Amino acid sequence: MMSDIKGINRFFLLATAPLFGLLIALALSGPKISWTTEQDLLTADPQPLDRTFSAISSGLQQAEETAKFTISSIRETAELYHKTTSTMTAILQASRNTAAKPEIIYNKRITAKLGTPKETVKSDRIILELYKVNPGSYKGHALKVKLKSPDAIKMTLGHDKIGGSETTKQAVKRYGAVAGINAGGFADSKGKRYPLSTTVLNGKYVNGFEPSYKDLFFVGMNKNGKLIGGKFQEQAQLDKLEPSFGASFVPILLQNGQKTEIPLKWQTSPLRAPRTVIGNYKDDQLIILVIDGYDENGNSGATLKELQDKLYDMGVVNAYNLDGGGSSSLVLNGKVINNPSDGQLRPVPTHFLFFK
Repeated sequence: MMSDIKGINRFFLLATAPLFGLLIALALSGPKISWTTEQDLLTADPQPLDRTFSAISSGLQQAEETAKFTISSIRETAELYHKTTSTMTAILQASRNTAAKPEIIYNKRITAKLGTPKETVKSDRIILELYKVNPGSYKGHALKVKLKSPDAIKMTLGHDKIGGSETTKQAVKRYGAVAGINAGGFADSKGKRYPLSTTVLNGKYVNGFEPSYKDLFFVGMNKNGKLIGGKFQEQAQLDKLEPSFGASFVPILLQNGQKTEIPLKWQTSPLRAPRTVIGNYKDDQLIILVIDGYDENGNSGATLKELQDKLYDMGVVNAYNLDGGGSSSLVLNGKVINNPSDGQLRPVPTHFLFFK
């Protein structure tokens, strides 16, 4: 029995011997297997992390230097821009002053013949200067008008209707104007007062176009705020001037810088009278003369020849006689400036009004 057991043991020993030998050989000659613990990972080589921090720090320093350079460049550019802007502004202002010199010189030349303004109104739309006129044989006022905007002047009908009439002061107050004068002539019929001949309001003919006859003329303003006037045989002639508004009366005193012939009738009927005259200088400033007189009988006021000569000497280019006598009126800042020959202002159908 014992011999059988031993035999079996030998058999298994011989069978398993090669396997154990192989394991021993692998253990002695094969690669070593190592195990890394969590603590080993936490204590890894710090050099790569240091290099990363170093690279980031270097990048930040470079970015800071770039930002400083950019800020400095922007500051220098801004300073250069401000200096350039300041220089250009100075050049522009100098150019404006140079361009304005002829206008200033011309204005001084014409105002030197008027004297010192008695009253002045200035706004971004208009400049009004009131002067006294007293050459000895008559007296009155001159109103010099510089329009900065075409809408600073307009014409109105009495109570805004054909056949209506009102005083210049009433029209000024009703429209909120700063100044006003009487405009064209009129004709009375059945208790109503109608504008004489061709009359234009807001670019439209009030009673249609009427060819100029005898000594009548048309005077008004175009859409650009320029004085226009003269005699017109056809509507197309007047339409070319693009009238915004205007009225009619007699006679023309100056045209294109030249004296016109005053009709004999108007030299003597009446000889002297209160007068309202409108004209313009070559720079398009307007000049208005309103002359006083105590009646319409020819014994007071000015003759048309006197006013023609005066306007010519003043350098006026075009001048037109508006309705006079008791119709003459000048209102400024709510006050009646002239002395109406009727003792009070006369209601008339048309007015030229000025706005601040």
